Amino acid sequence: MPRIARVVPEVSLDRAFDYEIPAELESKVTLGAKVRVPFRSREIVGYVIEFPEQSEVSKFKAITEVFGAGAFLPPILIELAQWMAGYYCAPLTVALMSVLPKAVRRADAAFKQRLWIASLTDTLPEEAAQAMKNARAQMKAWEYLQQNGPGWLADLTEIAGAAAWRGLAERNLISIEARTQERDPFSHASAAESTPHILNDEQKAAMSAIRTELDEERPRVVLVRGVTGSGKTEIYLQAIAEVLSRGKSALVLVPEIALTPQTVEHFRSRFIGRKVGVAVLHSHLSAGERHDQWQQIRAGRARIVIGARSAVFAPLENLGIIVVDEEQEHSYKQEESPHYHARDVAVMRGHLERVVVVLGSATPSLESYHHAREGKYRLVELHQRVEEGEMPVTHVLDIRSIKKGDAPVLLAPRLVEAIQARLDRHEQAIIFLNRRGYSSSLQCPQCGQVEMCPNCSVALTYHRRAAKLRCHLCDFSSAVPHACPQCGFAPYKYAGSGTEKVEQALVDAFPTAQIARMDSDNMRGKDAYAKTLGDFADGKIDLLVGTQMIAKGLHFPRVTCVGVINADLALQIPDFRASERVFQLLMQVSGRSGRGEVRGEVFVQTRVPFHPAIQFARHHDYVGFAEQELGFRRSLHYPPYERFILITARGRNEEKTQFVIEQLAKEIEKLHLPETEITGPSLAPIARIEERYRFQIFLRTKRITAVTPRLRPLLMDRAWPDDTRITIDVDPVDLL
Repeated sequence: MPRIARVVPEVSLDRAFDYEIPAELESKVTLGAKVRVPFRSREIVGYVIEFPEQSEVSKFKAITEVFGAGAFLPPILIELAQWMAGYYCAPLTVALMSVLPKAVRRADAAFKQRLWIASLTDTLPEEAAQAMKNARAQMKAWEYLQQNGPGWLADLTEIAGAAAWRGLAERNLISIEARTQERDPFSHASAAESTPHILNDEQKAAMSAIRTELDEERPRVVLVRGVTGSGKTEIYLQAIAEVLSRGKSALVLVPEIALTPQTVEHFRSRFIGRKVGVAVLHSHLSAGERHDQWQQIRAGRARIVIGARSAVFAPLENLGIIVVDEEQEHSYKQEESPHYHARDVAVMRGHLERVVVVLGSATPSLESYHHAREGKYRLVELHQRVEEGEMPVTHVLDIRSIKKGDAPVLLAPRLVEAIQARLDRHEQAIIFLNRRGYSSSLQCPQCGQVEMCPNCSVALTYHRRAAKLRCHLCDFSSAVPHACPQCGFAPYKYAGSGTEKVEQALVDAFPTAQIARMDSDNMRGKDAYAKTLGDFADGKIDLLVGTQMIAKGLHFPRVTCVGVINADLALQIPDFRASERVFQLLMQVSGRSGRGEVRGEVFVQTRVPFHPAIQFARHHDYVGFAEQELGFRRSLHYPPYERFILITARGRNEEKTQFVIEQLAKEIEKLHLPETEITGPSLAPIARIEERYRFQIFLRTKRITAVTPRLRPLLMDRAWPDDTRITIDVDPVDLL
């Protein structure tokens, strides 16, 4: 029997196929290799995941080509993808494609080739000097090269035209050759080397716990719960230095792209002298930068990787530690299949590679905190800010009674006074509202008509600067009508508020202040986050207003005042995690204040001032909130005490979609899943998105691993109607 390779093709199938390895490719076909194989009537790309001793088939087609040298997929990532496919009920191909960035999988993926110019001699021969007396451009180019050294032709044409450089090459004075130029996302960044800080007693205890786990054969996850400003980043840096000294590599995950520039700067400045290589992976890199960074990691030239969700799959060799900062963040959850949670995948990768996983947060998810209380994770707590800095004073402002005429006030007078006082002292302030746009809806005051999205079951949001109504689910936009389409009444009433409206209110209240807004509407450019945060750090911006991307992980010592507008907004969402999310956001955004020498203040505007989430956040009492909320969840059998699986059917035809999910529900009931309660099917809370109706089945179970192996074949092997799509979300964080 010939030697066989099991290959997962780049087609949406939940299976692998066996191929013969030709003798001439024997040495090139390794585990994880990228290969070309015949598939039906064409040839496609696939990845080798196994070398089986036996096969179910007797006749084999042969692999026709191997791409590159070595494995594209390290064995550990193949194993991780197989676990993801099983746990998250996803096709194996889809799981493997999540592990490999699209920028690497593309057929035209390659390094950038440019022309490089270098001198072939240090002195100009007399004969050449005489010949170049009338070739001034060539002489200028030659002299520049001698003074400044070699460079890229595209850059050097600013000194002399391409013809001058070619002339020097024809005289055998210089060489012009094609070279690979790696696209560097740090090309415009500079980092001065920093030194380790002296740790306080709590930080030393945290480092001791991490070192203990580093020495264990099967280390436990370490959960670092530290108040904002307690020096968690310094612990990460020193733990990674320890790992590097042992000859290993490190992976750092951050939840928001906005956090990446500051985090990268911290790590590059600390390790720039050690020349270990720091790579970054996130969606705001260009395709070329992402390709080159990934290849740099694969080649072992970068031993520290920093990135957002998908960086958990970085092909690091000899991994020593994984850090998941702000581990509670829901942005770690993938919205498309496979619906993985990067924190949980990081924990599984740590388990497979037997390395320490450090989860850090001021407000850990209740799931992680529960694991720590049960002894599954090792808990380390930091109660004090570094350098004995005080936690900010939090004021809860009941805005129900604050009005200007008959209209509610957007900025409470106490908040306006506090901001002005800080501006007078040349300090900075952050204003937070977790809703973008100008107004949350456009409503007719006469008939009550609200402008709705034609594709989704949500109201359109008014964006004043663009003069558009926009849907934040499907991105539909339309012009703002001059009169109500229903009854003809004009003018409309703008209901609610967004960051754009808050920005305008700040401009009106503080006309001389420099104000900037950070939300997904205006942070469009590749470097928009870094530029805005850089300007804020340099003091060019006095007031920064934005959504949750400014609420966490950022360190600006001159910020001494934080205002939270409509703090109770998220409490209205029909989700059992609503209180936890509000508490976490309030704790995180208040932590941006008073991180320098001046004690900060936080002003929380709300219509429900005595809600437990707001009161516990006011007193910075995570343990009190967690105890109460976990008791509530235990009584109702919510996570972490039981686990959820959400199955959603989407289709353009409401009756057909409902029929499909009803039939699926009947088949799930026939499985008699152990210790599992089935709810539904029913319409989703948001019944329609992007012109597709949505129905849900909700499973509540004690053990996910007892359910998904039986549920997965039912979902994988079915042929659904062309216009109906079924998705399964294990451990969902969004129930809408």
